[in-house]
Amino acid sequence: MAARRSLGRRFGWLWASYAVSAYGSGLGFGALPLIAVLVVDASPAQVSALSAMGPAVGALVALPLGPWVEFRRKRPVMIAMDLARFAVMMTIPIAYALGRLTFVQLLVVSAVVATAKITFSAASGAYLKALVRPADLLVANARFESTTWSSIAVGPPLGGAAVGLFGPVTTVVADALSYLLSALGIAAIRGREEHPRRTARHRVRAAELRDGWRNILSRPGLRALYLNQLLVGGLIMATEPLLAVLLLGELGFPPWQYGLAFAAPCVGGLVGSRLAPRVVARHGQHRILRTVGTLRAVWLIGLAFVQPGVAGLATVIAVELAIIISMSLYNPVLATYRLEHTPDDRVARTLSAWSISSSAAIAVLSALGGLLANATSPRTAITVAGLLILTSPLLLPRRPGPGVVPDGELATVRTQAQAAASAKPGTEAVNS
Repeated sequence: MAARRSLGRRFGWLWASYAVSAYGSGLGFGALPLIAVLVVDASPAQVSALSAMGPAVGALVALPLGPWVEFRRKRPVMIAMDLARFAVMMTIPIAYALGRLTFVQLLVVSAVVATAKITFSAASGAYLKALVRPADLLVANARFESTTWSSIAVGPPLGGAAVGLFGPVTTVVADALSYLLSALGIAAIRGREEHPRRTARHRVRAAELRDGWRNILSRPGLRALYLNQLLVGGLIMATEPLLAVLLLGELGFPPWQYGLAFAAPCVGGLVGSRLAPRVVARHGQHRILRTVGTLRAVWLIGLAFVQPGVAGLATVIAVELAIIISMSLYNPVLATYRLEHTPDDRVARTLSAWSISSSAAIAVLSALGGLLANATSPRTAITVAGLLILTSPLLLPRRPGPGVVPDGELATVRTQAQAAASAKPGTEAVNS
């Protein structure tokens, strides 16, 4: 089956490296705000600033890095970003041991990590497109998606236990070491990577900064999916802190129930990501983007009806499970579509632009949600977000874009593409 076949040794190293860093990040989930509260006595306003300013500054710094990544070999960039994250995160336990840890240092670490994450993602997306055959992109993206959700399900509970047993910086050390191991895994990938060449169209630096957004906005299908993703992702993330206040504050959920409400549904991420290659093969890429893109928007409003007690906990788990299954099925299909509809010489800039826009949308919608919650209540703000997200399917593309194969022709074209790829010199064999 497509979901089980090998994609080659080089992809295996890339996937293993991603898994190590994903599980490290899962262990370290929420570590910086926790350290800010427990170690440097940060105020609630400072904790909020840490959550917002670090990624915002990181996105701003990452803006000029898209063109820089585009015209460099991607594997060295990925290794450098992993090593940068390892180095900057290790400054936290060192400063903690010396009694010199400060809030400003946490802000700097957050910004550097966010910058490196955006840059790494841009380079790894471009590298993946060159590494695997076009017919295998969806399978590869589905495997990354399943790894992401399994790390979120397992990592935070284990990280919380580790902090309780060994101290507040324990998970930061684990997260830092995971980046070092990831860098070593990527370094173990063999094979020559061609150095990208500039063309006459890529001489003006200022124009290069806009090329990612230009590529997105000039393609109707990609533009529609981009706008839809900004709205959906921003609204879902904006409800997370509001839901924390509602559950832990107004409804009096104990912390273990709150953790369970978000950890248990992550199992759904394994279900959705494993289904993605099968449902696309059966129903077609465009139909899945339309149908699942609509389904993932209908569940959020359910969080507005959460009540105290076991029934309320069950409601949160059910809603989050439905959202996560939909997202984990949709995300690899979207990632594959995005790579397929981006020229090879603009992948890094397009992925950078997409990540920067997503960070900005989350920051803006989270701030607006917080203001609305302060003026009214968290439940009201969640209700408004749930109603707004119901409009997001209007942004989905109504018909397949240029180059999208009609659903009925998928099997024939896929067979032809695989046969052509197998005959292409230099292409790695894929074991059945």
